[in-house]
Amino acid sequence: MTAADSPKATNIVWHQASVDRNARSQQRGHRSAILWFTGLSGAGKSTLANAVNTALFERGLSAYVLDGDNVRHGLCKDLGFSDSDREENIRRIGEVAKLFLDAGVIVLTAFVSPFRADRDKARGLVIAGDFIEIHCAADLSVCEERDTKGLYAKARAGEIKEFTGISSPYEAPEHPELSINTGDVSLESCVDQVIHYLVDQKIIAPQS
Repeated sequence: MTAADSPKATNIVWHQASVDRNARSQQRGHRSAILWFTGLSGAGKSTLANAVNTALFERGLSAYVLDGDNVRHGLCKDLGFSDSDREENIRRIGEVAKLFLDAGVIVLTAFVSPFRADRDKARGLVIAGDFIEIHCAADLSVCEERDTKGLYAKARAGEIKEFTGISSPYEAPEHPELSINTGDVSLESCVDQVIHYLVDQKIIAPQS
């Protein structure tokens, strides 16, 4: 029996915290938001998310990265890579990201998250403006060149099943808040694009 098949909890009521999101935002001096980095394996999602996280930290802002591999070591270690497991993986991350949002933190999620419907469900958990989809739009050829683990080669040889971009589809965002060519643009420029967007949307303040 999987987690999805387990009996559903009943007789539960949402507990209203004594300190709300607005109070936390005022204390921290910035809004919270979900920055959802999506793209093929090797597109630079984790690299960019961590670089943006560092830039935010250096400004004294509260941010945290939820990385795909790291999450699968604990929260999602019971899941594989079938379509249904990928869906459940993203559902859990969406709920965790929502909690970070309520905690007043800028949460950066770095997941392939290949299916539009699953990303849309994560977006639907929060109000408009809280979910920022960032497409790391590196070409497949670039991602394969960057593949130090040899995963693409193994997938092409049939050694890895259901590998996104080879034997499993990747549905690129149709209307992301940001689309960044992480294959050709420098990391510094990519970070600048994200930071500028956050400033433009008044999530964070410009540096004085």
